[in-house]
Amino acid sequence: MDEKLIRRLVTTAIILIISILVYLVISKILKKVFKLQLKRKNERKVKTAFSLFNNVARCLIIIISCVAILGVFGVSTSGLVASLSVVGVVFGLAFQDILKDLLSGLSIILEDQYTIGDTVTIAGFKGEVISLGLRTTKIKSYTGDLKIISNRNITEVINHSLEPSLAIVTVGVSYEDDLDKVEKVLNKLCGRLNNEIKQLVGKIEVLGIESLSESSIDYKITAKVKPTTQYDVERILKKEIKLEFDKNNISIPYNQVVVHNVWV
Repeated sequence: MDEKLIRRLVTTAIILIISILVYLVISKILKKVFKLQLKRKNERKVKTAFSLFNNVARCLIIIISCVAILGVFGVSTSGLVASLSVVGVVFGLAFQDILKDLLSGLSIILEDQYTIGDTVTIAGFKGEVISLGLRTTKIKSYTGDLKIISNRNITEVINHSLEPSLAIVTVGVSYEDDLDKVEKVLNKLCGRLNNEIKQLVGKIEVLGIESLSESSIDYKITAKVKPTTQYDVERILKKEIKLEFDKNNISIPYNQVVVHNVWV
């Protein structure tokens, strides 16, 4: 067999072995990186991102290996590389928006900005994330409106589901009520509700007098609750406060209209 051909075959074998080893090393590194992500992210999304990165790495290694092997056999690769560059540029220009969506989608997934089930506000639209893909994000508002946003257009996100929310209730009592009695009733009620409301992640607190309004003395009550459950807890607190005030003859002022009949 021709010695020159043997050298080319050996070189080709070495290139293939090196390519395989490089791919295995890169794949192993990617597995370790994405394995760490699995501890705190959606498994399906992490596997999708890993598969995409892995496929891109494999394709690049195959292309580089083919170009190197062609060079070993004396094939001019400069024209091929130039052609691939032109194709890459044309492809990039034609599909730049799609590529931007894909990269933004990967960034959202890997940075854990939000996930399916989170309540977020994006571009002034608030709702629950019902779909998170590599190209688009779908958000459904509490009224049922569905907004589909291209990932490349998502620049700022308010995630309401990452940290506990704060339920805030302001309740007014009459100026004629005994304030010591009001505070005693509120503190006793909050102590009981601390053991009954499941959404709580902290104790209900009576902060004291918030303001002296025209017709009422307003007390402020807060409670740290599970993300996005503050409105449910506020409704529970308002109902329980009204019932407790009724039991203890504490009045909640409200506007009244007095009509005078004038007889002519």
